[in-house]
Amino acid sequence: MSEREALHGLLRHSHHAGPEDLPALAGRMATELGATSMRIHLVDHEQRELLPMDGGAEGDSLAVDGTLAGRAYAMMRPYAADGGPGPARLWVPLLDGLERLGVVEVLSAEPIPADRVSEFEAACALLAELVVTRSSYSDTVELVRRRAPMRMAAEMLRAQLPPLTFSTGSMTISGILEPSYDVGGDAFDYAVNGDIAHLALFDAVGHGSYGGMRAVMLASLALAAYRNARRSGHDLIATYHHIDAVVRDHDRRGLITGVLAELDQRNGRLRVISAGHPSGLVLRRGRVATVLPTPTALPVPLGEHRPPVVVEQALEPGDDVLFHTDGITEARSADGEAFGVDRLVDCAVRALADDLPLPETARRMVHAILAYQDDQLGDDATVLLVRWHGPAGQPST
Repeated sequence: MSEREALHGLLRHSHHAGPEDLPALAGRMATELGATSMRIHLVDHEQRELLPMDGGAEGDSLAVDGTLAGRAYAMMRPYAADGGPGPARLWVPLLDGLERLGVVEVLSAEPIPADRVSEFEAACALLAELVVTRSSYSDTVELVRRRAPMRMAAEMLRAQLPPLTFSTGSMTISGILEPSYDVGGDAFDYAVNGDIAHLALFDAVGHGSYGGMRAVMLASLALAAYRNARRSGHDLIATYHHIDAVVRDHDRRGLITGVLAELDQRNGRLRVISAGHPSGLVLRRGRVATVLPTPTALPVPLGEHRPPVVVEQALEPGDDVLFHTDGITEARSADGEAFGVDRLVDCAVRALADDLPLPETARRMVHAILAYQDDQLGDDATVLLVRWHGPAGQPST
């Protein structure tokens, strides 16, 4: 059966399929493409393990770090296992655009020829679309991805976040937020409307059970106000004032620091308001090219006391812009030493020097923070990375 016929068959059978049916649909696709089987593995929320969607036996999960399956996930490209006893194995990333959902294990009697690997990539792309759409009205996908109970605050906030990664031909955005199951008040958002990419990062004060819930309520309010202003066509200054007024009307004693930014994909012009938030960094050719000024506005809801200032920065093709919350730089080791900006820059530069995809750079940066604190975060750690490829950039990671 041809690749086109196989894809049409998968699409036809998917119309009435629930998420529980996707492993069987993957198996059907494998047969039609001449393979023995295709098995879907979804990544957990901490991006440490790849978990079989069909349940499987205990021990069937695979580590992202140190496995060929994990390398396919990290590098966002297929990898074939070396020869050996048993069937041939190919690991294909499960991608929705550049959003990494997991990997698909393809087994076949003989190694899949290089000129046919693209057929399995196309099949996995369609499977990824089905995973995303089916997760909108079922808990099955979400339950597979959870390795621990999720606290109420995290449940509320994570439902409001956009996909972790999105790309156009000119720009890639990738964010990550930890801890996965008990967040405080960090949140990020983005939207790409025409040539303009809109970016926001918020850090609401308050952690712990009650404080965390209050912080999440404030972060949720800031997200909603940001989207409302953005969709009303407000510019950066008007957006800041709108968020400030909405939060002040709801909770005058609440406090939110944040970054609001716009990137013009045509020319790389970056415009930023930093509301009492840690400074953003522009990384260029393995070094820090610019430390963006901060603060240029007061935290929300104190904006009525001082007008905000918009800072402009001209990016060069290939530049990365790194925004983060203070949970990154203020993370402390067992002996109390702060992680600091220098370690953050070093971590980012090393990841970028390895030519990693942008979402993998973000993952490794946050995992480095976690390791520094023995996986015991005292505050949320959030990263938002933006890479401008250039006005005529090709799709890239």
